[in-house]
Amino acid sequence: MMLRTSKHYLYHRIGKRIADVVGSSSLLLIFMPLIFLFAIILFILSGKPIFFVQIRTGLHNVPFTIWKFRTMESSTLESNSHQYNWQGGVPNDFSFAKPRHLNVTRVGKIYRKYSIDEIPQLWNVLKGDMSLVGPRPEIIEITNHYSEEQKKRLQVRPGITGYAQVHGRSSITHGEKIAHDLYYVENYSFLLDLKIIIQTVVLVITGKGAY
Repeated sequence: MMLRTSKHYLYHRIGKRIADVVGSSSLLLIFMPLIFLFAIILFILSGKPIFFVQIRTGLHNVPFTIWKFRTMESSTLESNSHQYNWQGGVPNDFSFAKPRHLNVTRVGKIYRKYSIDEIPQLWNVLKGDMSLVGPRPEIIEITNHYSEEQKKRLQVRPGITGYAQVHGRSSITHGEKIAHDLYYVENYSFLLDLKIIIQTVVLVITGKGAY
């Protein structure tokens, strides 16, 4: 990644990772009782497994395992495969199916609406797989079809939240998401990350744009 100006150098090389470690470790300690509570609720209302794990594409196209609370029916997870035959990149008008096609559980709908399912990714941040803020990590079956332009979003660590998430969350198309992510890659800074985190808190409280 080409650094934009010298003032971003320290944040790019050191500051962002320090913020991720301090932020994720602090939030894990604060949320630990809630994590156990959400896990118990999920087990009682939806059964096992409690967690959903999946291989996603990370920084510089390196795969990693992402952790989430399971929000879909177990049978859906077992049969859920992705096969795409795109040429020349992922289509700009592509978007994932809405919940009625995904067999989201009742408790899963609530977890998704308020991003409770994303809390376990704080562990991914602490490990260094992800950042608190960055482009959302995509599945490999999609990133395998990225054009050279779309691959630029992989130049920074994927995030729990990001610039695209505060500009539409699940309601925007893939093309819109890529445009937002590339803007972030070229312009991210401490102040932009802080702004995104604040906007994310507002969106999580209202549940706007999620499914």
